[in-house]
Amino acid sequence: MKLKRMAVCAIAACLIGSGGILQSNAFNFGSVLGGVVKVGGIGFLVDKYGESINSAINSVMMKEGAGTNYATKVVPIISIGNNGYIGAAQVIGDADQVEKVQAVGQLEISWNDKLFRIKGLIPIDSKNPTTSFSRVQGVGVSAVIDVKV
Repeated sequence: MKLKRMAVCAIAACLIGSGGILQSNAFNFGSVLGGVVKVGGIGFLVDKYGESINSAINSVMMKEGAGTNYATKVVPIISIGNNGYIGAAQVIGDADQVEKVQAVGQLEISWNDKLFRIKGLIPIDSKNPTTSFSRVQGVGVSAVIDVKV
């Protein structure tokens, strides 16, 4: 258990600090490269450590009195329209429905000169929303793990 917590802390530190060196470069190329590394890294980290991240989130929620008996799973958040990994989310619901979720699609809508903005988080059955996807009914988003890209 202690090893799991250390791994999750290390992952969180990597996610939080992964762009510091590249972003400090004076050239745009560094920022672009840093964004690409982080976007690819998010998908890799979620695929490799999603179960550990999920377990850590559940432990924190339980400790804070917000635990659940529903199934949970950590998946990448994908920007609908450009297929870029932009973070991770924990989804929650009945086990058979949660198993179908491959990603959370983020759809952002703004109007009135961006005075108002809505970010829709949609549990979907695909990691590639540029081709086709379906919303997974009965599943919600219970936690968001943000990564600055």
